[in-house]
Amino acid sequence: MKNKILIVDDAEINRSLLADILSVEYDIMEASNGVEAVSLLNQYHADLSLILLDIVMPEMDGFEVLAIMNRNGWIQSIPVITISAETSSSYIEHAYDLGAADYISRPFDEKTVLRRVSNMLMLYTKQKILEGMVTEQIIDKEKNNFLMVEILSNIVEFRNGESGLHVLHIRVITEMLLKKLLEKTDKIHLSLSDIALIVNASALHDIGKISIPEEILNKPGRLTTEEFEIMKTHSAVGAQILKNAPNRQTEKLIQVAHDICRWHHERYDGNGYPDGLKGDEIPIAAQVVSVADVYDALTSERVYKSAYSHEKAMEMILNGECGAFNPLLLECLVEVGDRILKELDLHSLDGMSDIEMEGIASELKSHNELRASNRTLMLLEQERIKYRFFASMSQEVQFEYNIHSDLLEVSEWGAKYLGIPELIAHPEHNEELARVFNKSDFADLKKQLRATTPGGPVFSGSYQVVIEGKPRWFKVVARTIWDSDEDTLYSGTIGKFIDIHEEQMELTNLKRLASQDSLTGLYNHKAAKEMIENMIVQRENKEYAMILIDVDYFKFANDQHGHIFGDEVLKYISQKMRQNIRRDDVAARVGGDEFLIFVEYRDNVMPQIERIFRSLTDSFQGFQISVSMGVARCPENGVDYEVLFHCADQALYSAKKNGRNQFCLYDKTIQGYLSVLSPMDN
Repeated sequence: MKNKILIVDDAEINRSLLADILSVEYDIMEASNGVEAVSLLNQYHADLSLILLDIVMPEMDGFEVLAIMNRNGWIQSIPVITISAETSSSYIEHAYDLGAADYISRPFDEKTVLRRVSNMLMLYTKQKILEGMVTEQIIDKEKNNFLMVEILSNIVEFRNGESGLHVLHIRVITEMLLKKLLEKTDKIHLSLSDIALIVNASALHDIGKISIPEEILNKPGRLTTEEFEIMKTHSAVGAQILKNAPNRQTEKLIQVAHDICRWHHERYDGNGYPDGLKGDEIPIAAQVVSVADVYDALTSERVYKSAYSHEKAMEMILNGECGAFNPLLLECLVEVGDRILKELDLHSLDGMSDIEMEGIASELKSHNELRASNRTLMLLEQERIKYRFFASMSQEVQFEYNIHSDLLEVSEWGAKYLGIPELIAHPEHNEELARVFNKSDFADLKKQLRATTPGGPVFSGSYQVVIEGKPRWFKVVARTIWDSDEDTLYSGTIGKFIDIHEEQMELTNLKRLASQDSLTGLYNHKAAKEMIENMIVQRENKEYAMILIDVDYFKFANDQHGHIFGDEVLKYISQKMRQNIRRDDVAARVGGDEFLIFVEYRDNVMPQIERIFRSLTDSFQGFQISVSMGVARCPENGVDYEVLFHCADQALYSAKKNGRNQFCLYDKTIQGYLSVLSPMDN
């Protein structure tokens, strides 16, 4: 793929000359002034490899273009070579000051332009490679930091017998309090990276508990005075562990974690431990983690206590039952209080056992799905929260399925609408899901998704879902996720269920109307033909009779009583036909007063023919109804719809020719008769 170069010059001849020189080796874009150049930069800055920029131009000169590139950060990634007839040192220096990488004066020769462009692109390519290497080193460092923090914090939790979510909860609440704190005061100066660092370091707040004897750490009852004094040493021990860590002076993460470890049990009034600090002597990171730790300790089940409710925990903290805290932090806690449970729920796996959670984590680790840096994980989590918010607002049943963990996640609104949990482990065997989504439909959907490929990952289909005990039609639109372009690395699915019940019912009704005769409600000729052809194809050893019926002297009914009366006669005949056939038989109106019946029979067709004939020979409001019928048998007279229809039509003609008010079965003696429905009434 060729590098793309933008040539910016108000003289078309100059642009043309440069394009001729460079177009063999590069893709060229052109702009006739600075305004056009900025417009193209807005659209294609990610695709451009280099800009050749004139200085003196109308509307917007080259210096202004360079200034805008600086403001937008483009100058760092797109080298600019200025080309101008101006040779004044002030012009050249100003161009360099604004970020130009090189300067070519006019008139120029072809070799100079080619060499300068080639050298500049090579230089920037090497620079990007070096930047990439440095970035990778930084990411690896962050990754290792995060991994070690996770390992150490989980070791502590394992010994302490606490829920595997405690560290995660501390991180979430700490982040919420810090962000709210920045909204409420300008006295505390923290950047987003500072917040991320504190959140990460908070995971190490209880690392000192690794030194506490297990019989004290996991004692189910109240600690004695002596035992409590031993327990209190964990904050100082944790701080000492971090203080002795290599590179403590240069690693900010270790410095922040040290402060949190040592002082997260200090209290604002000086009655905490280990140093009795008070007020703002306590680092803000330790103050925030202290509040988060107390809240989660109260609302979580521990070996020595049951879990308190959110409301009770808030009451105890605000009443000072857990010690004194920074009043500003308590205000922050109150303001985020209503969101805490929801945020913890978003970051938790409620309703799952520890074994299931460990299994899911193991699966994800085995497939390298937990390998991102802390910053990346934070950004992904932010995107996930945004997705969950928009999903709840959209009132759609959105879902995400991970094949490695066999975990189905349903949007908050969708789960409430369906009456199922938001997180379902092993959905194929989940009875709550099976109550709303039939297992056979689930298996079919799974089969359809498995049939997709990286090149064609989207599937769409319709299924019924039970809502409040009643089935409704939904359209499923889903996209499979692939780890690579190899079919074997299918990793999951995202998608949504869209309620189309009303549209489906309307479509079904339209299809029904399209297949029915509007007057009688019987099938029309087209629909009957399709159904009969399918029955013949699937007949196996079954025998059928095709009966064509013509109402005798129907023209007199219209002439003597009017067309409305004639319509009532046709509806009456149709009703009689329905009463004398089975549900699987076909009855249709195929012309003005002509009808078709297709029935199954066994051995002898005559009893059914005679019964139908007798039922239709009747009177309606003084009008005597008589009919003529022609009958063809399948397979005796044929196994093709057109052949059978033609034979029945000839038999009908024979019945009418011989005096009407009778039926006739097709045989070879009437072969060659006219084959036109009801010609004699005309």
